[in-house]
Amino acid sequence: MPGNSLSLDISTLYLVATLVAAMLGGLLIYFWRQEKIAALGWWGAAYLLGAASIALWIAGGDDLGFGLLLAVNAVGFIACGLVWDAARVFHGRTPSIVGVVAGAMVWLGAVLVADPLSEHVRLFLGAGIVAAYAALTASELWRERRKAMRSRWPAIFVPILHGAVLMLPIVLGDILSPAGTGPYNAIWVAAFAAELVFYAIGTVFIIFMLVSERTLAIHKTAASIDPLTGLLNRRGFREATTRMIEREAKAGRPITAMIFDIDHFKAVNDTYGHATGDDVLRVFANVAVGALRVTDLLGRVGGEEFAALLPCGMEEALVAAERVRDAFEQAGIAVDGAPLATTVSIGVAGGPASTELDVLLASADTALYRAKRGGRNRVEAVLEEPLELDHARRLAQAARGDNTKVDAVSEAYV
Repeated sequence: MPGNSLSLDISTLYLVATLVAAMLGGLLIYFWRQEKIAALGWWGAAYLLGAASIALWIAGGDDLGFGLLLAVNAVGFIACGLVWDAARVFHGRTPSIVGVVAGAMVWLGAVLVADPLSEHVRLFLGAGIVAAYAALTASELWRERRKAMRSRWPAIFVPILHGAVLMLPIVLGDILSPAGTGPYNAIWVAAFAAELVFYAIGTVFIIFMLVSERTLAIHKTAASIDPLTGLLNRRGFREATTRMIEREAKAGRPITAMIFDIDHFKAVNDTYGHATGDDVLRVFANVAVGALRVTDLLGRVGGEEFAALLPCGMEEALVAAERVRDAFEQAGIAVDGAPLATTVSIGVAGGPASTELDVLLASADTALYRAKRGGRNRVEAVLEEPLELDHARRLAQAARGDNTKVDAVSEAYV
């Protein structure tokens, strides 16, 4: 009688797991169609296939023919493979159809080639295949640890726990009876049935956490990116440069700011139209990105005004600024077959890494207006270190007006 009671409880748990998996699979398919996130479709298909496999196994049991029983088990392994593939797709990797069916092929090959295969060996083999897929899923999520998503750790823990439960009959192989019918085996089957419910619910919960964080990250990125040039906008540039300044300050390294202003840009818009002006902005963005280093930060902070922050000293920054200026002059933009002159004026200012961004930009603004008043298409630098924001702003204001005043104010820094 106790054995019948345990059997009833296990069957009930498997039935609950089946219903939960089917419901969650349908939910994932629905959200896949709504949100157009491919990974949700893979996860949904995995849940529906898994639910179908368990349902057929519960309904038929030992009455299922040998061939049908093999097929049911193979479908279950394919469902496990789809969970792993969904994690790959979610992180932008190519789906692996071979990997999805590999477990099922190993199972069918082992059972058919080694027929008859004992129940004990089948149990070990099946558990090992599913545990392997669980480990692959966890490793796929671990691969994305650099993303620093809050849901990363539970996303890794759940498949590892699932694989650990499945590995129990292998780890405890000496304890379990050869026939697979001992009391320890029954306890493991009950634990696995209960864990299936936890795994089904927990995994979907984590899936929605991952999708939610990915969506929030996309929106946050979109709010920090200039849609025309693909560079950081003013907000994104300030956030990114704040992090760079903190990092370089800890390392005791200098930083240098640049401000770029495209020469005669208003005349380009008035003469050729805003579409041509947009093309010029895009060309400059591409040129600047190509001329600067990967570690340099570049953003569009105004209409035709761009800014950069470089983790280096003034001498190295001036070389980079000249590289940008020369590359943009040689960009070769043409309007209706006629070449369009493209030049940029650049102001450069440097200081210790602890210098505030506003101080650096104000000083670079001073140098920029020197370049404008000096004939444009040139690089100018404030060679003295900016000490505070008020002084830097007075320099910039003076640069817009009288050059002799600029020189007089500049002497206050020496």
